Amino acid sequence: MQGYIQKLIEQGEHQQLDFKFEISDSQKIARSLVAFANTDGGKLLIGVKDNGVIAGIRLEEEYYMVEAAAKMYTKPEVPFTCKEWHTNEKTVLEIIIPKSETAPHFAKTKDDKWLVYIRVNDQNFLANSILLKVWQRQKETSGVYLKYSLTEKLLLQFLTEHPEVTLSNICKSLGIYRRKAEKILIDLILLKIVEMRFAENGIWYKLSHHQSV
Repeated sequence: MQGYIQKLIEQGEHQQLDFKFEISDSQKIARSLVAFANTDGGKLLIGVKDNGVIAGIRLEEEYYMVEAAAKMYTKPEVPFTCKEWHTNEKTVLEIIIPKSETAPHFAKTKDDKWLVYIRVNDQNFLANSILLKVWQRQKETSGVYLKYSLTEKLLLQFLTEHPEVTLSNICKSLGIYRRKAEKILIDLILLKIVEMRFAENGIWYKLSHHQSV
């Protein structure tokens, strides 16, 4: 099925697809497993370079490294399925990770910390406390109650005046304690009034496209 793998590779790396030349560290691959599971699910192509060139793998060794990553370095354990493809006398391993119904999943770091990662475009990002609390609240049966006090009004006005802001921007500009700002942002995200965006230069908050104050 050379055509299938080639079509995947032609897509390039994105939110649901990642290339791995090889697996030399189970803990690093655990980060990718939880990031896919915590976001939209996805596929890892093992034996493919970042530029899309098929290098092939050492099949059994690579598979057992992924299996070890899932069993030893993710919790709850991230389930995955595996397919083996042969193209041009080289073997590519396709690791399929479904979107999790039990997120968040944690990955164990080398210093024995358990951290949560998400997948955004073609990168894995460390989830922050706001996202973790949003997930926790989404599992609760009680609704969201937002007290529209002066602080909430000022924060929403600040978001109206700025395309995107960080949590530090909000706290510094409005003189709000971090914990208070986090609580308001969590409520606004749950109400779909505010969106958060993960990027290399930080985590940003903005009004949802259909919102206005």
